[in-house]
This record gives sequence, structure tokens and C-alpha cells, in this order.
Amino acid sequence: MGELRGIAAPFVVPGPTGVSARARLRVSAADVAVLTEVGRFLGSLASKDLAVRSRQGPAHDAGSWAARKRALTEVSSARWAGSITKATHDQWALARRGQAAELTWLRGQITRIEARLARPLGARADRRAGVLCGYATRSEWHAKARRLRCLQNRLVALQTDWAEGRVRVVRGGKKLAHLRHHLEEAGLGEESWRERWSAARLFLAADGESGKRCGNETIRVTATGRLSVRLPAALTHLANAPHGRYESDAAVAFTHRAEEWRDRIAADRAVAYRVHHDVTRGRWYVTASWQRPAAPMLPLPTALARGVVAVDMNDDHLAAWRLDVHGNPVGEPRRFAYDLSGSAPHRDAQIRHALTRLLHYARRGGVAAIAVEDLHFADGAGREQYGGNKRFRRLVSRFPTARLRERLVSMAAAQGLAVVAVDPAYTSRWGAEHWRQPLTTDTRRTTGHDAAAVAIGRRALGHPIRRRTAPPPHDRSDRAGHRTVQAGPEARRREETRPRLSGPRTRSVSPGGGVKAGDQCAHHRWGHTAEQVRRSPGTLPLGP
Repeated sequence: MGELRGIAAPFVVPGPTGVSARARLRVSAADVAVLTEVGRFLGSLASKDLAVRSRQGPAHDAGSWAARKRALTEVSSARWAGSITKATHDQWALARRGQAAELTWLRGQITRIEARLARPLGARADRRAGVLCGYATRSEWHAKARRLRCLQNRLVALQTDWAEGRVRVVRGGKKLAHLRHHLEEAGLGEESWRERWSAARLFLAADGESGKRCGNETIRVTATGRLSVRLPAALTHLANAPHGRYESDAAVAFTHRAEEWRDRIAADRAVAYRVHHDVTRGRWYVTASWQRPAAPMLPLPTALARGVVAVDMNDDHLAAWRLDVHGNPVGEPRRFAYDLSGSAPHRDAQIRHALTRLLHYARRGGVAAIAVEDLHFADGAGREQYGGNKRFRRLVSRFPTARLRERLVSMAAAQGLAVVAVDPAYTSRWGAEHWRQPLTTDTRRTTGHDAAAVAIGRRALGHPIRRRTAPPPHDRSDRAGHRTVQAGPEARRREETRPRLSGPRTRSVSPGGGVKAGDQCAHHRWGHTAEQVRRSPGTLPLGP
């Protein structure tokens, strides 16, 4: 067995700096016609601007950005041109980050496959020396050699795109564009697909402007809920309000973060808006977003001063257990299940519901922090990372680590709770080894996930995962000092004895004979409750 890797120190995850709220727009037929026409017109400008930006590649600078903005201003307005060019820049930068991540992944996969192809068939791995195992059969070796060639071709093409600054972006989504050629499998007609495609390519988004009325001059929502849009120069004939604006008949009512939103628009602070159409539901929505200063992070000792709720994240549930400051489990373990089947909105709702119950449990427990593992399956994850274990590969691929982490940090910040991330190394293994059996009773069956949650919590609190340290070096008494890990006075079952080991404890006691191993009163020491010696007043013992 190889050496254990180092364990990173726990840390408090910084809270979010941006928030958003969404509300439904109950638009009329006239509103739908105007919003659709404006969105399509601005969407066509955004598509053209993205094509221009992609052709410029890495040679893009502030001068070329200004030239693009001037060209868009002539047919729309300065504010719409600024929103379009900024959205284009963000989309191109996101695609470049995706290219960099794919380059790293491809190089890692190629290196791993080449190392395994160089090993003999059936060769064992040597973790101590860092040597990978060989492939099991000749047919698997041949299949991996073909896959290696495909990955190398992908790497060459991607490196060429990276050097030229070319990105491959589809406005409306690559998945929806690919669905156009598989309408029968998706159960869609061409007209239904065309409606979804048009809605996905609409552009009705504007950044906020501090100092302007209600925080946004392009898309404005007043305190009474009136939505108005500044029309582009080519569509000013659609205006029904002064200054080339169109005022919608629908009223906007934000329910989530409504007070914070009202405070911002009352002070004319920047608020960004995005209007979009959900074709599946047949509804229109407006999303408001704004930035706020990051909340000051609590120091780690302060966040853990009242204990912690430790969470072991799994593919179908969250296993949670509350620990006190001494690292002892308090109460009963909790499980918050969720279902990741179905559509993306359904999965997102399931995650939010599970996290809401978790946060309520933490608030009732009186703690100020939630401990989770700092999981990241993106680095090196794939076929070569987990071998032929297809079941585990599927589990990792559907595990919502990023979504859970982002949602938890955002929702915990709203509840005033800190999130502590710990190193995930060996938590499941050591938790099952040291905590699963001791925490199992006649009325409670402790699972491996519950034990892993205890291990996570103890690591966050700075305690070792083992329940007790080794005895003092001299003997089992306190001659060399107390043990470094002791249970607190309020800990459950702290006075109970350890399970009796098989075999005799001394040479004079046969296995199973003599005093009970679990009876601590059988140790004959002076002053112990096991001693029943009666002494007359004034007498002293002759010896210890």
C-alpha cells in the first residue's frame, strides 16, 4: 500500500457576490408581439457581433471593441450596443475557458492511456511506484489504442483552434441545434422545434446603470411593477410611451428578495434585467440580478464555536449529523433525499428542496456552520480514471457536485450560515472503520454515509477521525498525562466500555471466565466503587 497523501486544512468558503430574482410576466397578445420582434432584432445583431468577435481571435483589443459598438449603435442605441458587445465578450471568454479545460482533460487522458498501453497485458498496478496497471485483454488493448488515436486527433484540432482564437459557439445552444436532426426521436415537430429555437435566440438583456432611474435605463421596472423597454432605433414605431419606450401591460411582482430589490431601485442602484420566453410552459419571465459586497467571512474558530452539521453528499441523498465542539455526534443522523431523474428544472428543484431542509435542520440545531467535502470530479475523471467500473463512472457523471456546492453556499449565506470545506481524503473509509460500529445501536442502524459525515465533521473541527488516541507510553494509567482526545461530559454513551476482545486478558484468566470484561468496577484500586472493604473510624489502610 502506498503512502497516504497529505490532508489539506479546512477553510470557510466565501459567500456569493451576486444575487438574482425571477418573476413571471403575464403579458398580453400585444406585449408578446412587441417583445418577440424586439428580441429577434437584437438577437440577429448579437449573432452578427459574435461572428465578428470570433473572427478577430486573440488580436482583439479595446479599439476593435469600440468599432463593434459604434457599428451596433447606428442601428440600435448606445446602451443596447453596450449590452450586446459585453454579452458577446463574456460568451467568447467562456468558450475559451472551456477550450482550456478540454485541452487539459485530453492531455491527461492521452498520457494515462499511453502509460497503460506500454504495460504488459494483465500487469498489476504499483501505487507506491506510481505505475498504472495494464489492460486485461488483447481486445481491450486494441480498443484503447483506437481511442488513443481519436483523442490525439481531437487534441490536434483543438490546439489549432486555440492558437487561432477560434471558438465554436451556437447561439441558442448546441443541444437544441443538434436536436433539429433528431426530431422523431425527441417527439417534436419541426414547427415546435422552430418555436423553441427562435425563443432561445432572443436577446432582451440589459446591464444596470447606477444613477439612472430605477437602476436601468434600457429595461426598467418601477416600484409599482411597471415594465418598460427602450426600443432600438429601427423599431421606434412600436413605442407607446414617451422617449421611444414601450410600456408593457403586465405588472412585475418579485417575491424572492423583493425588499432588497426595492431598496436598490429606490436608491437608483444598478439592476440588470433579462426577459426570456419559456416555450415549454408558454410563459414569459423577467430576471433581475445585481451585485452586492461580499459578506465578511467568519474566522474558522468562530464559525465552529457552536459545533457543526457535517454533510456527506451522495448521488441520491445528503447524509447529515450534528457534532458538538468536541467532535461527538449529537442526536440522530438525518437523511435528505432527492431524485435526479427527469428534466433539468426538476433536478434543480429537488436539490433546492433537499438543501432547504438541511439548512432548517442546521438552524434548529443552533450551529453556525455546515461542513462538506471539497469534491471535484472534473480533474482526470473519465474512463481511464475509474477503469472498467461502469457503475461508478455513471455515478460520478451524474453527481451534481458543482450545483450542490453553488446552491449550498448561496442558500447558506442567505440563512447566515458558513460553509466549511474539508479535504475528502479517506473520510468514507476511516468513518466506517472508526464510527460505524460504535454508533450502531439496537434501534439505530448507522450507515457508511452517516459514519462518513461524522468523519467530515471531526476533520472540520480539527479533531482526528479516530475516536481515541493511543494510550500513554508507560501504561494505561495517567502517569504520562491524559489522552489527547476525550469525550465531553454531555456526550452520549461516553461512560460505556469498549467491546470485550476475544481471548484472555491475563494469563490467570481463561477466555470468557473471571470478572466481566465490561465491568469497570472490577479493577481493584483503592477508592474504587468495586471495593467493599468496611473500616472502622480512625483506621487507615496498610497499603495502596
